[in-house]
Amino acid sequence: MQSGQLNKRITWQASTKISDGMGGFDVSYTDVCTTWSAIWPISANEQIQSMQTDMIITHRIRIVYRSTFSPSWRGNFGNRYFNIVSILNPNEKNEVLDIMAKEST
Repeated sequence: MQSGQLNKRITWQASTKISDGMGGFDVSYTDVCTTWSAIWPISANEQIQSMQTDMIITHRIRIVYRSTFSPSWRGNFGNRYFNIVSILNPNEKNEVLDIMAKEST
């Protein structure tokens, strides 16, 4: 992999549940780390639910290998958010991680 491909800065965030005082909870996100990344769109599908049209966009995001990376995190790139679907370690070489993610709207 050429280092020039990793030309996007993504901030990875962990979620925390905070009690709302009425028996429920709110979700808050805390920045964990920022990585140089490459982002490739994989697919875009329209889905109609409850008389609304939603766009589901999937991406592959590549970062340099990190041993402490959690599938419960989400990525923040500008005003876009990526929910992690799976994390792949190609050929188990511990060189890069390929993250399959859905872009949330």
